[in-house]
Amino acid sequence: MAASKPVISTSFSYETLEETLDIKPDGAKLHIGIPKEIAFQENRVALSPDAVGVLVSNGHTVMVETKAGEGCNYADKEYGEAGATITYDRTEVFKAPVLIKTAPPVQEDLPLIQNGQTIISPIHYSALNKATVKKLMEKKVTAISFDNLKDDSGTFPIVRSMSEIAGGAVMLIAGQYLSSFNKGKGVLLGSISGIPPTKVVIIGAGIVGEVATRNALALGASVKVFDNNVYKLKQLQNNLGQRIWTSVLEPKILAKQLKTCEVAVGALSNAYGHSPVVVTEEMVANMRKGSIIIDVAIDRGGCFETSQLTSHENPTFLKYDVIHYCVPNIPSGFARTASQAISNVIMHLILQISNEGGLDEIIWHNFNIREGIYLFKGALTDFYISQKFDLKYTDLNLLIASRR
Repeated sequence: MAASKPVISTSFSYETLEETLDIKPDGAKLHIGIPKEIAFQENRVALSPDAVGVLVSNGHTVMVETKAGEGCNYADKEYGEAGATITYDRTEVFKAPVLIKTAPPVQEDLPLIQNGQTIISPIHYSALNKATVKKLMEKKVTAISFDNLKDDSGTFPIVRSMSEIAGGAVMLIAGQYLSSFNKGKGVLLGSISGIPPTKVVIIGAGIVGEVATRNALALGASVKVFDNNVYKLKQLQNNLGQRIWTSVLEPKILAKQLKTCEVAVGALSNAYGHSPVVVTEEMVANMRKGSIIIDVAIDRGGCFETSQLTSHENPTFLKYDVIHYCVPNIPSGFARTASQAISNVIMHLILQISNEGGLDEIIWHNFNIREGIYLFKGALTDFYISQKFDLKYTDLNLLIASRR
């Protein structure tokens, strides 16, 4: 039987559809909660009263737990005058749909965190634990790490600010503990006419190392910088506008320089996990009596073998007659300056989210904010955390595309 010919009908025709535009929605009004931090040595607050005033005047609601700004000398009255609601009930502040913290969620916070909440806070990879991550996933939380937020220049503004504070503090700390009253060597950090300059060794040519080097040079000290990244060493010299003594991390050269220095600064870090230990116990044992080690990398385990965690209350200990200053979170010791730096970035972020119509809308347009998201509505979108704890990883870009 012959195949029948196809029937062609003129009763229908193809028409092009109208183009649908991605129209920007109206600005979203956000309800923000600022709890008082209970994490170890955390004195900072995420928003200053001035920043709260700007957000309130833009139609947002801000609730601040009493004494949240106490660590950096912001009184409840200042927040109240800026338009914030002050609450004495911690559970109330945790009911806000957007929670902003200067420390990662701790165990005590987990029962108070709401389902579907958005949390903006730092993420400390070395201190993370699986139980906390799983609980946040169960509660369908969207978590933004402000450590990983990028600005339009492609840099991390909050990390840079905190590193600048830590680097600026290093030489102030060194000068304090080199004095005879603190059982130091009894030398003035810097250069006095007719007296050889103080010798400073800085391990790490990142932002902390650069700012510490700049301050040490300004005081007149003799500075020597080590780093295995030759590009960073070159960039450091270009940023300083002068040629200084630099070297890759060669153990014999490092040991020789440490043996004759008054100040040794550890500022090495890597993206995740522990910092590399590059100074052995033997090297420390050969250092001069009364010299000082400031291990800024102690947040990630430290890069001196003799380093042990200390606190702002008891910041130093002696080993081999060398003063060790190993306080984590140095910026928290300069809490007001650090809070203002964080607040500048977070306030701008909140206004951006609002103007775009909410977080779901802004992440469709803004790739820099995507960099900071490690949980999205309960889905783990950070590959490193998924590998570390053997948890399911979901690509954020696919999640966003599937919701459009």
